[in-house]
Amino acid sequence: MKISTQGRRSPYFALLASAFFLFSGVFFVPHLGVQNDEALFASPMLPPRDWFYRIRIFHSDIALLLMSYLGTLKTLLYKLVFGWFGVSAASTRIPMLLAGAASIWLFFLLLRRLAGERAACIGCTLLAADSLFLLTTCFDWGPVALQHLLIIAGLLLAVRFYQEGRSLSLFLAFLLFGLAVWDKALALWMLSGIGIAAMLTVPRRILDTVNLRRIGIAIGGLLLGASPLLIYNLTHRFATLQENSARDFSDLQGRARLLQNTVNGQAMFGWLVEEDQDTPAPHPPSGALESLSADISSIAGHPRHSLMVYGFLLALLLAPLARGPDLRAILFALAALALAWIQMATTANAGGSVHHSILLWPLPAMVIAVSLAAATRRLGRAGLPVVLALTAILAASEALVTNEYYALMVRDGGTVPWTDAVYTLSDYLKSSHAKTVACVDWGIMDSLRLLNRGTLPLRWGGDENDPRLADLIAQPATLFLGHTAGREVFPGKTEKVTQRAAALGYKRKVLAVIGDSFGRPTFEVFSFER
Repeated sequence: MKISTQGRRSPYFALLASAFFLFSGVFFVPHLGVQNDEALFASPMLPPRDWFYRIRIFHSDIALLLMSYLGTLKTLLYKLVFGWFGVSAASTRIPMLLAGAASIWLFFLLLRRLAGERAACIGCTLLAADSLFLLTTCFDWGPVALQHLLIIAGLLLAVRFYQEGRSLSLFLAFLLFGLAVWDKALALWMLSGIGIAAMLTVPRRILDTVNLRRIGIAIGGLLLGASPLLIYNLTHRFATLQENSARDFSDLQGRARLLQNTVNGQAMFGWLVEEDQDTPAPHPPSGALESLSADISSIAGHPRHSLMVYGFLLALLLAPLARGPDLRAILFALAALALAWIQMATTANAGGSVHHSILLWPLPAMVIAVSLAAATRRLGRAGLPVVLALTAILAASEALVTNEYYALMVRDGGTVPWTDAVYTLSDYLKSSHAKTVACVDWGIMDSLRLLNRGTLPLRWGGDENDPRLADLIAQPATLFLGHTAGREVFPGKTEKVTQRAAALGYKRKVLAVIGDSFGRPTFEVFSFER
């Protein structure tokens, strides 16, 4: 490992890359409805308050977990955000874009310490242009934005400790790793991969650095950061591990394909944005930016994937040209990537979605950046311009895919979980004066809780076997919410509740059908009457 010479211009370049990422993301903010998992972090903050695990301190409930593997770190941060800026889609999404921009800047600093200025500039360029890094950060339903920020910052501090020997850097590194584990226990995939990869690539140097005092400092920081998750597991027989460590090897090929489609950017077409050419009321471009986006999409041939997979393969071919610290950095990133992905791909009921595979970032960009930068030092005078051209081509291909997502988002809108009809539904319910609003399908309740700032009397009403459902059906002031036929997340939910009501002597009365701004009927508001 090496500390690079401090170039004067490269930090400005990294800031420009971070600003480009933030600027690109802001345009996506208003174009999709707030998705249920995107709003989940607010459930302990806004009525009806909900959490998985809490502790009681001084007569107050402190929520520690949203799920057995998902913590409330983001919840605590957003108590400040919402207090300052109010509750909205913008105040929900822009802070995570800022976290993503900070991650790019920290990634630059990390690569500069590991492999020099060129690798750092290449790496932050590719990460800033990455379509799915941008979209998963902006909409952060995983959640993933804080995972990236905490792990990259922790790695930077760990490298700084190794190079400069500051114990405070070691403590802070492991404190951030611990916070990442509390934020989402799946961080253990990456952290274990990083730890094993470090031991495989620089074992002697690590052993020369380690002593009992430093081990104690590292463990202390880690335990402090992860203490909320640790408290739950110590009192519940390590339930997080027991519930989330089962293995499933049945779909390795599918998960490898998912990783490939995450690298090339195409994994969320048809899942995040609609691709229906029969959209009832497609939106024409409005304004210069949307018109430019549509023109670029048409001229580029509506690209659905970038060239990053080819860039990664090229980086592997060029890797033998690297020497010393560069080669070790490449091998470290490859080993960490492989080890983390193997854990991800073989975990039952996890690892099968883009919000899992993106957790491996920024390791693919690190492999490409260090390999290309090392090649410039081995290929003579032609090396630097060729590699700069390759970097520009790769980044441009990523930007074109990002533009395609934007053009489709403007034209056809989001899929059911991301529908902008949720804003119309929220406005409708504000004036309904319902005593109870019962959600019968997934994807509605947490979004409405956030958009209405906890003012709606929401509850779950989709369990046809719940004995309390009869009381909800019998109350005239109860409104039921579901998705329209053919757009249900869990098909048949509305029909099952209707059948239960019929058995009790009630029939369904549709009060309103709420469509999105593209002409698709999406939500159904109904009640029951004798």
